[in-house]
Parts: sequence; C-alpha cells; structure tokens
Amino acid sequence: MKKTWKIALAATTLTFTMVVCATAWSAHQQKTAEAPAHGPKGAAEMQRLNFYLGEWDYTETYAKGAKNSGVYTSKLGPGGNSLINSFHSQGPVGDFEGLLVMTWDANENAYKSYVFGNNFPGALVETGEFEGDALVFRSELSAGGSTLKLRNVTRLVGPGKIVTEEYVTAKDAPEVLFVSVEAKKR
Repeated sequence: MKKTWKIALAATTLTFTMVVCATAWSAHQQKTAEAPAHGPKGAAEMQRLNFYLGEWDYTETYAKGAKNSGVYTSKLGPGGNSLINSFHSQGPVGDFEGLLVMTWDANENAYKSYVFGNNFPGALVETGEFEGDALVFRSELSAGGSTLKLRNVTRLVGPGKIVTEEYVTAKDAPEVLFVSVEAKKR
C-alpha cells in the first residue's frame, strides 16, 4: 500500500500542473479574442487552453501541511494541436520532474493528458472536461493490487492565479483532498 501512495503522490504532483491553470481559460479567453500570435491554429478546444502558455510558479500544499514549490513551462506542440508542459517541484514531499502532453480527443469529445514522471514508469492517462467554471480531469491508477481514483478540479481565483485541488479515493472510501496547488503566472 505504501508503494501505491507513493505512485499516487507522484502522479498527483505531475498531473496538477495541467489542471493547475485550466479554468483560467475564461479570463484569458477575453484577452485572446484576437488570434494568438503562436504559429498555426489547433482545434478550437485547444485554443481555449492557450492561457497555459508561458511560465508559472506554484506551491503544492499536501493534506498534512507539507509544502513543495516548483516551476512549469508550457508551449504549443506541433500544429497547435497539443500543449507540452514541463515541470519540476521539490520540497519535503519529494523531488518531482515531469512532462505533460495535453490534447483534444474529438472521438471522445474530451481533453486527454499524458503524464510522464521521474517516479513512475509509463504514462498516466487522464480524461477531462469543463464542468461549469472548472476544468476537471479524472484518472485511475493501479498499483500493489489497489486502484486509486484521482480527480483534479481547477478554478481561476484571480488574474493570473489558479487553484487546483486533487482528490483521491480507493475502493468505496470517501474521496479526500490529497493536495492543493496554487499557481501564479510569471
């Protein structure tokens, strides 16, 4: 079970960067009413995520109060059809480095993210959609005979400031807050 939580911690830390700014799209959408100057246009759904572009500082606050801090950078992928986020955080909870690729899956009518990290092999695959003013991603992680369900909820709380909450549950247990992330655009 200890390994399961370590994998969940790594996956949560890696996925938060994607979700950490997701609801800023509404505020940023007004600023980007004119076409962005970032090369070719991707799908309209991907253009909604252009607020991600740039560098962000963030702080992760875990359920027991421990805090990590880090930086992530987001840029457009080929043809504007994806976003590529690289990130690194460190602190008492651990040293996490990762790569996140987000795209729009027209077949599923949903956002997909593929998270790669230094603390687990392969990729964590998440599926997301906007629910009201929040971008919500869901995923499942199997390890050590257990399946954890993760839910990331991101909201804009002010200009250039986003809060993401990562919830986790195992089996039929109630969902609990695992980590809260505050990000501020540089």
